[in-house]
Amino acid sequence: MNNGKIPMADYAKFAEQFNPVKFDADEWVKTAKAAGMKYIVITSKHHDGFAMFHSKASAYNIYDATPFKRDPLAELAKACRKHGLKLGFYYSQCQDWGHPGGEACGGHWDKAQDGSFDEYLAKVCVPQVKEILSNYGEFPSVIWWDTPTKEMTKERSEKILALLKAKPGIIHNNRLGGGFKGDTETPEQFIPPTGYPGRDWETCMTLNDTWGFKSYDHNWKSTETLIRNLCDIASKGGNYLLNVGPTPEGEIPAPSVERLQAVGAWMRVNGQAIYATSVSPFRKLPWGRCTKVVDAEGTTLNLLVFDWPADGKLFVPGLTNAVEKAWLLAGKQTLATKSTAEGVELAVPQAAPDPTASVVVLRVRGEVVVAPLVVTPDKQGVVTLLAEEATLKGELKTESHGRRSNIGYWLNPADTAVWDVKATGKFKITVEAGSTGATGLVLQAGKNSAKLKIAPPTGDYKKFTKYELGTIELAGEGAQKIVLKAVKDKWQPVNVREVRLTPAP
Repeated sequence: MNNGKIPMADYAKFAEQFNPVKFDADEWVKTAKAAGMKYIVITSKHHDGFAMFHSKASAYNIYDATPFKRDPLAELAKACRKHGLKLGFYYSQCQDWGHPGGEACGGHWDKAQDGSFDEYLAKVCVPQVKEILSNYGEFPSVIWWDTPTKEMTKERSEKILALLKAKPGIIHNNRLGGGFKGDTETPEQFIPPTGYPGRDWETCMTLNDTWGFKSYDHNWKSTETLIRNLCDIASKGGNYLLNVGPTPEGEIPAPSVERLQAVGAWMRVNGQAIYATSVSPFRKLPWGRCTKVVDAEGTTLNLLVFDWPADGKLFVPGLTNAVEKAWLLAGKQTLATKSTAEGVELAVPQAAPDPTASVVVLRVRGEVVVAPLVVTPDKQGVVTLLAEEATLKGELKTESHGRRSNIGYWLNPADTAVWDVKATGKFKITVEAGSTGATGLVLQAGKNSAKLKIAPPTGDYKKFTKYELGTIELAGEGAQKIVLKAVKDKWQPVNVREVRLTPAP
């Protein structure tokens, strides 16, 4: 509707053709449950303003404007209740291209859209949010706002936020507007490199490239990608909100069902490594991911192995704890372990239990202690010092901006970022950074250092560019600490994404 700038009246006529007679709420919920899902979020109203429920606030809904004459939300609530899943509702509170006054992303293209945004809130948005909060029993468990624009001020957002008091314990996300953070972060179509420490979060992602339904979109993610995404997300403390786009007749497309069934088969064997786990204690693992479970007697580490070792030796770098027991989750085969100065070595079968992701379980004594990550050169001799692999001193934080992380909140010039590096030789220095003012940094490696001038500024902390900034010598055979610190004179805050050291002639 937006891309084609279709007038409201013309677009509304399509509702007369919408009759998803093959919709079976029970089948949908059973498909989700068999895939290992614990909750569902369905669109109750998207940006086009059409409500997928029987609304008294606007006749532009699936019950009154289509031949279908049913309320899918009510049917899903019944099915979720029956099968023990939670149910959440997505609601586009700000963008509404189908009602006068609804803020239209990209500008209004139809005179019929003119009107007061406050009147839209009072007559459509607030009444409909009341409906979805009160008409479905204990549901929704989650309300999923979307696309807050400048019109959704603090005062307007508070009118909607107040409605949630009717549902104590309801979870809502960070997309309401008005500066309200909500309960969850919502990275879309990507997995943040470090998750969101201190915050609950879920990655929302499509099974192909489309949120809704496109008959010609056959770019389906493989089962391997879906399972490894799930492992990656769980290792960083998040949830996976995986989207399906039903057909106009109300069926989940067969390629989606096939992939969900395959994920479910993996989960039935390996779900222990995903459910009720916490963040990995390892910054980086060369062969996969890890999740953790802590109880009164110790810690369980679930090693999610993507690249199974051909030599039958799985090495866990940096683990200093004594291992009480190790076994394969599939089949429960006990594994021999050997502690070394660099970590723990496990003797594993030659063949991987699962080529996509095999789970090795370690039971260790006490709180997990992992030695600092040591960064080594890649095959080209390049040393890459990433934000997410730094040890931050002071008030510095690792932030996720899109698909990359950066060292941020560098307000105090006394703060530092430190990496443990094992490399020797002369290297050219490249710093990827963003700032609003020219500033200086120092890269310190033992007795050697290099001054780095971050100029000209990018003009935005979230806009990054690469600065080529001289050379530095790394000496010594063992691991050494490389420190990035501020030049205190005329210091300006800066965000640093990475420092790259490339062998110099």
